[in-house]
Amino acid sequence: SPCVFSTAAQQRNTGDECGPEDPRDEPKHPLSDCTLEHKAIKLEEQVRDLTERYRRALADSENVRRRTQKFVEDAKLFGIQSFCRDLVEVADILEKTAENAAEEAEPSDPNPTLKKIYEGLSLIEAKLQSVFAKHGLQKMNPVGGKYDPYDHEIVCHVPAEGMPPGTIALVTQDGYKLHGRTIRHALVGVAVESQE
Repeated sequence: SPCVFSTAAQQRNTGDECGPEDPRDEPKHPLSDCTLEHKAIKLEEQVRDLTERYRRALADSENVRRRTQKFVEDAKLFGIQSFCRDLVEVADILEKTAENAAEEAEPSDPNPTLKKIYEGLSLIEAKLQSVFAKHGLQKMNPVGGKYDPYDHEIVCHVPAEGMPPGTIALVTQDGYKLHGRTIRHALVGVAVESQE
């Protein structure tokens, strides 16, 4: 019967409406969800990698900046180091000359010229040490202290009389430090136990 046929056709048409949507109605994506997730994971890894590289580059540049700044500061402080080495030799000569003048200018000596020379040399020596201190150059005074190979050079051993062994008993040449850095070692005699 034609009625049954039309009902079946209607049911087929109605069923078609309830079924999945027509694929032509969905927007077409060239990439699947799996591919998009994979690409997103790759991009996140690249971002992490680039962020880590950026942090390392910042840290490296900061280290370079600090090292350069330290180098410049050291250059300012120690740029006069060789000049100071030469100048302490002049200070040694001046000190020895003042000592010799003091020995010659005895209180009983009526020679006022020699006494004035000694006083002048003493004033020059005091002023020179003041200028040294102003620029960070200091004379070491190691007598009675412990021997330190970074500051002292042993030139002789002295019998320990009232001093513990290893203590500096005498200084044959003064040592100097520039801003805490040894620029000339003190030549010293170290006390040792006498072997009888």
